[in-house]
Amino acid sequence: MHIKDVDLNLLRLFDAVYRTRNVSRAAELLDLTQPAASQGLTRLRTLVHDPLFMRGAGGVQPTPKAHRLAEPVRQALATLEQALADTAGFDPAQATRSFHIHMSDIGESRFLPQLMVTLREQAPGVRIETRPLPREQITEALDAGRIDFAFGFLPMVKETQRLQLLKDRYVVLLRAGHPFARKRRAGKALLEALRELEFVGVRSHADTLRIVQQLRLENRMRLVTEHFMVLPAIVAATDLAAVMPRNIARGFEGGYAIVEPEFPQRDFVVALHWSRRFEADPGNRWLRGVIETLFKE
Repeated sequence: MHIKDVDLNLLRLFDAVYRTRNVSRAAELLDLTQPAASQGLTRLRTLVHDPLFMRGAGGVQPTPKAHRLAEPVRQALATLEQALADTAGFDPAQATRSFHIHMSDIGESRFLPQLMVTLREQAPGVRIETRPLPREQITEALDAGRIDFAFGFLPMVKETQRLQLLKDRYVVLLRAGHPFARKRRAGKALLEALRELEFVGVRSHADTLRIVQQLRLENRMRLVTEHFMVLPAIVAATDLAAVMPRNIARGFEGGYAIVEPEFPQRDFVVALHWSRRFEADPGNRWLRGVIETLFKE
């Protein structure tokens, strides 16, 4: 095979199939029809004299040759994309670009208000759209350009560029005047005393449920909701306790009490993630700088 025989779009197709392990999903990412993607793979297989991908459970599996090609192809595409992006430039005052960000509901409440104030001043034409995704899809979505950034505590998101923004810890939020908060306890005594409480949990935030399970307090769970932002109203109106990030709990107005037990694995890091493929993109680079200035401790 000679480089003159290779269509760049075939390499993009190869990269997408390798990353997704699924021809249909790769076609969707590249805005191709399924037949067009299959024909492209057939052409590439002929050029490299290798099947590249074999059918497997839930999709396809790369051959040894595909594994050897994957990283050089990814690096070549990233280099080309960065070179093209550098020629375009980015003027925030004139830009009308949309940025897509993975962010939970609790992340939206923490980061979006301040970010939007800054964008209104510096880049009034820039648009933000949040796109919450299942955690296992985030890396793929970043590499494919379906989202530009991912905010949050995302230790399972690998092979991305990453900027640590702030450190936080999980605490217990109670209504103001809750009898539990009046008693001074610490260490193991405080952890044991949590059995006196009844809890509200959030289904979409697995780490808070993990803490309840580790402490064997599942039988004290009285309510499970889908979204974090309903918790302040529930906690204020009841004696239910909520496990949540300290940074968020401190921002609630109206009178709440915060208790800080020494939970197992209570400390965590909120980070900004983006793809290596788009690191040199001027718009990506500009928004990263804005976010770092606003939120990095």
